[in-house]
Amino acid sequence: MGRVERCVVLVDAGYLLGAAASLLAGEPSRSRIAVDHAALIQGLRERAEQDTRRALLRIYWFDGAPDRVPQPDHRRLRVMSRVTVRLGALTRSDGRWAQKGVDAAMHAELTELARNRACSDIVLVTGDGDLLPGMMAAKEHGVAVHLWAVQAAGGDYNQSEDLVAEADERRVLDRAWITRAVRARDAAGTHAAPPVPRPEIAAILSAPPSELAPPAARADPEPARTEGAGHRAAGPATRHRNGTAPAGGGNGSDGAGDHPERARPVPTPKDLAALRPPTPHPAPPTPSAPPPQPAATLRWSSDKGWVDRPGPAEPPEIAVLPTLAQLTSAEQRWADREEDITTVGGDPYEVGQVFARRWLDRLPHATDLTRLSALYPRVPHRIDGELLRYAARFGLLAHKDDQIDEHDRYAIRAGFWREVDPKAAEHAPAAE
Repeated sequence: MGRVERCVVLVDAGYLLGAAASLLAGEPSRSRIAVDHAALIQGLRERAEQDTRRALLRIYWFDGAPDRVPQPDHRRLRVMSRVTVRLGALTRSDGRWAQKGVDAAMHAELTELARNRACSDIVLVTGDGDLLPGMMAAKEHGVAVHLWAVQAAGGDYNQSEDLVAEADERRVLDRAWITRAVRARDAAGTHAAPPVPRPEIAAILSAPPSELAPPAARADPEPARTEGAGHRAAGPATRHRNGTAPAGGGNGSDGAGDHPERARPVPTPKDLAALRPPTPHPAPPTPSAPPPQPAATLRWSSDKGWVDRPGPAEPPEIAVLPTLAQLTSAEQRWADREEDITTVGGDPYEVGQVFARRWLDRLPHATDLTRLSALYPRVPHRIDGELLRYAARFGLLAHKDDQIDEHDRYAIRAGFWREVDPKAAEHAPAAE
């Protein structure tokens, strides 16, 4: 069988993004950069076809992930055209994350492609000298090996010298090329001013469920103010679905910022104080008086789901609201899973929207929606636990303690309410 005259790109994501972070942000931490993965993949494809003068067969993206669970970025990448994601393990040792199995997977893919004559040219985006035997084996099978480097910060060298010496062709992805798809999150002048945080995210951040009085005790808040709550909303979890928007949830076309007339008011500290039940003067203890109970709080655990601490029970009509699982048929469950794999990127806000959209579409009684809306910003415990368990499928766990990050939880719930609000407005009783 003749060799296929096409090119393949093998990307060591740890090297590419770590080197890009060093170049743009001054340190190799990937949390310091925001990546437009669609633009990055398109740039890799165009550059590979230009340099090799061959049509692209495929881009392999090698990266590490805790327990090899695809993270939101991986989910976005693996549904892109001509992209295959290969995951190694990501483990934490001495306070640092380290990849395991990524080099071995790249080596195996490199030699297998060459042995099977699947392509004529292979582009390697890596700096690891462990791939030297694989590069040599590929050359022996008649494959031209192109080695790409990311421009090093301060003129440093970020590739194995043996790897550079063995490559057939060498190229450098310079700062101008990198910044087409990657930018520093904190560097001044490298990005536009962040948009105003989504009002509903700021509201939930400023009003934890355990601090809210029952719906009937709510007062009309003062004009919205985002100065404390909005600042807390600016966290790493409220990412735009393409991974590039500044923290705080963005202000894209699907956000509440485009519909200010439907946006929830943002409580101020004064409002929150008014919403909390008054603290009664302690009564003299009596033998029959039960001890005071702490306020109800909602905790999340990947093993136990939600845990309702002792406190006021939810109203019966709220406690019996149907869960998504109860409303979903076997056929719908299969279709949901297919959509999760092929379409849903895994952004926390997006995950909340998808869950809410399915729940609303299958809800049989509009009165249930009205009761739910009256609870804002709280989500009934059974539904909230199911929502967070659904989000955990997308790799949104903070793996240090197998819990979903606090800001991610707020973004998930804000996405949920973003879908509920318009539907609730449609079914709201008309004013007399």
